[in-house]
Amino acid sequence: MSDPNQHPNHDPALQHAAEHASPGRRSPVLLYLVILFAIAFFLMLMAYFMQQRTNEQTQNDLNEQTQSYQSAVATLDSILAENEELKEQVEALQKAQDESSDQNQQLTETQDALTQSEAQLDAVTKLNQIRGLYNSGEYSQCRTLLAQWEAEAPGQVLAGLTQYRATLTPQELAAYDPVAAWQNLNEWIN
Repeated sequence: MSDPNQHPNHDPALQHAAEHASPGRRSPVLLYLVILFAIAFFLMLMAYFMQQRTNEQTQNDLNEQTQSYQSAVATLDSILAENEELKEQVEALQKAQDESSDQNQQLTETQDALTQSEAQLDAVTKLNQIRGLYNSGEYSQCRTLLAQWEAEAPGQVLAGLTQYRATLTPQELAAYDPVAAWQNLNEWIN
């Protein structure tokens, strides 16, 4: 800390003028700051465009995913609709199968009844044939037929007559019993 009076070359007016005088050239610090701001601006601009590009790519990816999800949903909807149709078809087929089973059961019962009726008719026909031959006095012919029928189907005529007897009312049985007539003819012929 020196006193201004102590330096002979020191002029306070000169110092003041030097401090407030503007330089003729720009300072290198200012140029350095301008360059730094320009670089920062350029980097921010690049970052903005990179972000925009990334956003566009992400948006495109999301659009593709949305489309694939929509496609999957549409496919799922069509599969569900087809599944419902198949369920309806299965129900219809099950109903048709049940009806067919019922008809088959009825057909089987009708066929069994027809078979029993045929067996009864055959037995009554054979009884009448034997009775006719017996009444005509052709006993050897009666024995031959009885032996032949027993050899072909043992007990079939008696079983058919027993079934036929079950269909007769008590008044019809009192008038004529086919099983008793068959047994009587067998005793008389043999």
